Amino acid sequence: MSSKKSGTDLGAVAAAAETATPARGAALCPSDLFTPPTAIKVTLLYRDIPSHCALSAAHKRELRQFARAICANSKVAVAFNCLLTDDAELLRLNSLFLGHAYPTDVLSFPSGSQSGNLGEMAISVQRAADQAKDYGHTLLDELRILMLHGFLHLSGLDHENDGGEMARVERKWRDVLGLPPTLIARSMVK
Repeated sequence: MSSKKSGTDLGAVAAAAETATPARGAALCPSDLFTPPTAIKVTLLYRDIPSHCALSAAHKRELRQFARAICANSKVAVAFNCLLTDDAELLRLNSLFLGHAYPTDVLSFPSGSQSGNLGEMAISVQRAADQAKDYGHTLLDELRILMLHGFLHLSGLDHENDGGEMARVERKWRDVLGLPPTLIARSMVK
């Protein structure tokens, strides 16, 4: 599938990539594009998505392909799970794990494992739909932005205390994938 924004064909990009394995820090840079997504295990779960935010089968395939492509590019990650759900579930998880009594757009739960399974993330499709409307792009693009942001957190980056490293990495990914401004880029403009 192609990104509507840029025409980037993730399948073609994945097929053209090199297979060398750099150090973990370099593995997050998309400068060498993507490795073929062969043994990658990405699970996307859809639960309690409001009807006005429903995702078509084609959109679900595109999200799965996107998830596999970003995982493949990390060269150290072979798995992560992503729950796509509603604000109520993100509120519950945010309260339970972080003590915050409000919903959010994406939460990441790193596994801490060196096995290649990065961990789990949860994304509010409901919040993503509102943000897509606010920023003037598609729901699919907003879900990709949130998934990328969550993935970078699972990979060990943290924009709260990394001196801008995550912002730089996120910007590189955004440029390669033709995504609209990502979460960190949007927060810097405000």
